[in-house]
Amino acid sequence: MRGGGAQQDAGGRGGTRDDAGPHAVGAAGEYGAEAGVRGSAGRGDDAEHQVTSARVTVPGFVRAPGAADAALRQAVPSLKRPADLLAPARSGAISRKGEAGGYAYAVHGAGCRLTSPDGVDIDVDFTADGTEIFDLWRLGRYAQSLPSSAAPSADALRSAVGQLPDLLAEVRPGWFIVSRPPDHR
Repeated sequence: MRGGGAQQDAGGRGGTRDDAGPHAVGAAGEYGAEAGVRGSAGRGDDAEHQVTSARVTVPGFVRAPGAADAALRQAVPSLKRPADLLAPARSGAISRKGEAGGYAYAVHGAGCRLTSPDGVDIDVDFTADGTEIFDLWRLGRYAQSLPSSAAPSADALRSAVGQLPDLLAEVRPGWFIVSRPPDHR
C-alpha cells in the first residue's frame, strides 16, 4: 500500500488516503489503475468490449452483497446485515479485520470490504441507516477482482451505471444505492 498523501479526485475534491483509495487520480485525470478503475486515456481495449464488460459488472456487483450477507448471517446470527459489523468493530468487541462465513472482512471508515472465498472483493460504505452505498472506484475494484474478466474503464462503468436508472439511484454525486433488486440471471 502506498503512504497517505494529499490527493484530489476528478471532481477536484481533496483528501488524504492511506491506500490510494477512491479519490486517487491518474495522470489523465481519471481514476488510476492502481486505485482499481482504469481511465480511457491510452487504453488499447476495444470500446465495445469495455461497455459489455461494464454492463455485466454492475449487476454482478449489485448481487454480490446478497451472497456475502447470507454467509455472514449464517456464521454470526446476531448480524442482521453487513452494516452491523461496524459498531462492534469500532468498539473493539470484534477485530476490524477477520473472517466470517468464509468471507474475509475489513471494516474501514464508513464501510466494509468483504472478500469472497474465491477472492472477489465487495467494498461498500453504509449510510446512517445501514443502506449500502458505493461509487465507481468500488465497482472497479470489484471488476478487477473477478477471476475471468478484464476490468472495464471508468468511462464504461459510468455509462453502464447511467443505463440502469431503474436499478440504481445516485444519492450524491458519484455515489449510488440499489433502488431495486437486480434480475437474477
